Amino acid sequence: MKLTRRSVLRATAATLAAPALGALGTGSLPSIASAQAKTWKHGLSLFGDLKYAEGFKNFDYVNPQAPQGGTVRLAASGTFDNFNYVIASVKGNLAGGINTLFNQSLTTGALDEVSSEYGLLAEAVSHPDDFASVTYRLNAKARWHDSKPVTPEDVIFSFDAFKANSPQLGAYYRHVTKAEKTGDREITFTFDGPGNRELPQIVGQLPVLPKHWWEGVDASGRKRDITQTTLEPPLGSGPYRLKEFQPGRSVTYEKVADYWGKDLNVIVGTRNFQMIRFEYFRDTTVAREAFKGDQVDWRTENSAKDWATGYDFPAVIEKRVLLEEFPVSSVGVMQGFAFNIRREKFKDARVRRAFNFVLDFEEMNKQIFFGQYKRIASYFEGTELASSGVPEGKELEILQTVKDQVPAGLFTTPYSNPTGGNQQANRNNLREALSLLREAGYEIRDTKLFNTKTGEQMSVELLVEQPSLERIALFYKPALERLGVSTTVRTIEASQYEQRLRQWDYDIIIASWSESLSPGNEQRGRWGSQAADQVGSENSIGIKNPAVDKLIERVIFATSRDDLVAATHALDRVLLWNYYVVPHWTYGKQRTARWDRFSHPETMPKYGASAFPTVWWWDADKAAKAPQRS
Repeated sequence: MKLTRRSVLRATAATLAAPALGALGTGSLPSIASAQAKTWKHGLSLFGDLKYAEGFKNFDYVNPQAPQGGTVRLAASGTFDNFNYVIASVKGNLAGGINTLFNQSLTTGALDEVSSEYGLLAEAVSHPDDFASVTYRLNAKARWHDSKPVTPEDVIFSFDAFKANSPQLGAYYRHVTKAEKTGDREITFTFDGPGNRELPQIVGQLPVLPKHWWEGVDASGRKRDITQTTLEPPLGSGPYRLKEFQPGRSVTYEKVADYWGKDLNVIVGTRNFQMIRFEYFRDTTVAREAFKGDQVDWRTENSAKDWATGYDFPAVIEKRVLLEEFPVSSVGVMQGFAFNIRREKFKDARVRRAFNFVLDFEEMNKQIFFGQYKRIASYFEGTELASSGVPEGKELEILQTVKDQVPAGLFTTPYSNPTGGNQQANRNNLREALSLLREAGYEIRDTKLFNTKTGEQMSVELLVEQPSLERIALFYKPALERLGVSTTVRTIEASQYEQRLRQWDYDIIIASWSESLSPGNEQRGRWGSQAADQVGSENSIGIKNPAVDKLIERVIFATSRDDLVAATHALDRVLLWNYYVVPHWTYGKQRTARWDRFSHPETMPKYGASAFPTVWWWDADKAAKAPQRS
């Protein structure tokens, strides 16, 4: 389960550890709620007990005595022109940090559990045995930065605003039929049916916005409009408030001295910096140079080439800059050249598979990536959720229910990507690709690939938004041209790229999807038929596949961890065998570089990678030994 824009915000999934007594119906909820006893719990867990008992002091992976203070400077790519998270998927470019530092949700996750949530704005939660509804009770201390209390009306306003104005989250919440006040500090969400174990937690992840602020007027007397972008500093409830910003260039948050939740067990030992600043850079090369020039404190390096060759400057040699890799165990990943199958030329899976046969990953890995990567072979790569071998047991039983709607080969043959790396292998792969294209109705004439029905040459545009990705597309381009495909690579700036994605205006893009260890309702938004036509959804491929839809429902309505894993294996296998992407590669570790001014707890979170800056702090002793910032 995951609430996301295009990139991950928070990957968790859960439901209540012990359900409430009784069941809420769909009638008059206030009268039912008042007549019925509830069992209130402090947290949510999908298939098992919570790690942390009620009344716990702090998470195990934090330092509860961490020093408070200091400033950390982070790099962001592109630009920003918006502080309104509600319409972030359809309008503008959201400023970094708005939804992680500024806004808060009813619950928050633990970084050392597979799927759990604990109270943040809400102090307790209850739901019936059949998961047909959920009730949250707000913490009486919860306050906005203007000292007004967070109310049920704020929660309901936020739910309605997201559902009406965010196509992505509107689809995510479409099975939540109603949100209403059922007590002085209680909000009940009613679902359209029982059995969806994730829905109680999904609504707990709802970012809560201040109704009174959004329904008020700005400094010039204009009424605020939640359907539009804004650069007016908003009102939040989190540990940081907006201190200053330069549109498109930087945004700085400062810690709220009287933050209402500073002593909450889910907050203690986290959010330790006095200020967090995001500096915007037009591309990764400029950002890397800014880091080397001590204009940025921390960098996550995504380029294998630059990790191998770009960190030999004096500060690294002198140990003033530290390089460290953190294992990534919390998410699976699929990244690849993603086809827009809304376009006729990509509707045939044989065409898409042919494109995979001509990608020489082994040579690319050697030439560009210094041999650091391995090829992705699953939409849940790096987790137990990744399918392998041939289906058996529960997975096979599930696949049998869609047997007539999926490729027959997936029952007998393990999925694998073609292997290159030498001339003979590449010739064989090219031969196989041409064979597939002939079966799909194409032929080679004068070294060009033509559709035998339309007479048109196959042409594709590889659309990218970052120069660092351009070299990957350019490496792929000659291989496609050897197939007879007229190929162009186009790199555009971030705002144009976002607009083209929103309009489905592309042939092939480089797309990535991070998967939590407990996938669920978000799968509808990524691969489901309804999401294919929803602006802002993560179904950038345009998948409308009845078998995929059915398997997504099996994932969502799994009643045990074993059932969830089996259903996810089945979904993964069907996605792979439809060849919706040409899979890329993965590393399995987070590469980081930092100026040696910070420290972290001795015990790091199992599922948080570096967890920077959440559990880190400014180390005054280290900073005193280092030269002053430039």
